[in-house]
Amino acid sequence: MASVLLPQSLTIRVVSPKNSSNYSRKFSSSHRDITISRILSISDNWADEFRSKSLKLALSGALAVGICLSGSGSVDAKVGVNKPELLPKEFSSVIDVAGFLSAGQENRLRQEIADLEEETGFKLRVLAQNYPETPGLAIRDFWQVDDRTIVFVADPTFGNILNFNVGATVDLDIPRSFWSRLAGKYGNIFYWKEKGEDASVEAAVKAIATCLREPVGRDNCSEVK
Repeated sequence: MASVLLPQSLTIRVVSPKNSSNYSRKFSSSHRDITISRILSISDNWADEFRSKSLKLALSGALAVGICLSGSGSVDAKVGVNKPELLPKEFSSVIDVAGFLSAGQENRLRQEIADLEEETGFKLRVLAQNYPETPGLAIRDFWQVDDRTIVFVADPTFGNILNFNVGATVDLDIPRSFWSRLAGKYGNIFYWKEKGEDASVEAAVKAIATCLREPVGRDNCSEVK
């Protein structure tokens, strides 16, 4: 059942229509026509909009690149952070300013990311942080973020620890639903509270690597592995 907040003069419940994409019977109240398809669209977009806002806060409003997971939304609650002093002296595809990962885990992730980039051309970058302790804007130039880059921010500040900023080219090949399903499976607070932040990060990197290696098609990345 889809539940949507509406004015008191109008209450509509939608009960699992078989063909919801084509179901657009109109209801009229107070000289206003509202279609079921519009209501479903509002409901579906709410979660994506919330994740977009959370991601912008997790990145401190720092990355001036397109967020392709969801629609845009302005967030004014936090001021952007720019702390290049938190960056490593040498290039690394994994930056752990929060201390979630052991040295061995970081090395394994770097190798996995290097292999993935060589095979697919996509650049996965991992930032583990606790806002506001983050390099923020500085990672954009440090990592040379572009349309083929996935910036994965592990930050428990917003409950779900997995946040993603996806370049436009990546967005063309990977279904947007994959990222929300990935966050739901390995990023929820129950998962990382029980298994640890490091387990969430490692599981997410493995799932992303598996997804990016799949042939592009109708059913690619249909499962979070």
